[in-house]
Amino acid sequence: MEKMTQLFYDVESDVLYLSIGEPRAAISQELGDDVLLRVDSQTGEVVGLTVMNLAARFGSLNSPQSLPLEINLHKLG
Repeated sequence: MEKMTQLFYDVESDVLYLSIGEPRAAISQELGDDVLLRVDSQTGEVVGLTVMNLAARFGSLNSPQSLPLEINLHKLG
């Protein structure tokens, strides 16, 4: 069964959360520029991505935006 990818944007914190499957506890690895990769510490599986200061990057988020994002997800190690 494919895992559903979920997106949630927290307006107050200006943070975009991307979860692969149900959100769960993970460790974060900074990729740079306020972007964090979330990894399951037990399995090494990538479980999400966090992008901080999203509106600061793209200006107003009042209208639909396209995010210039390419993600290649695979198991670490």
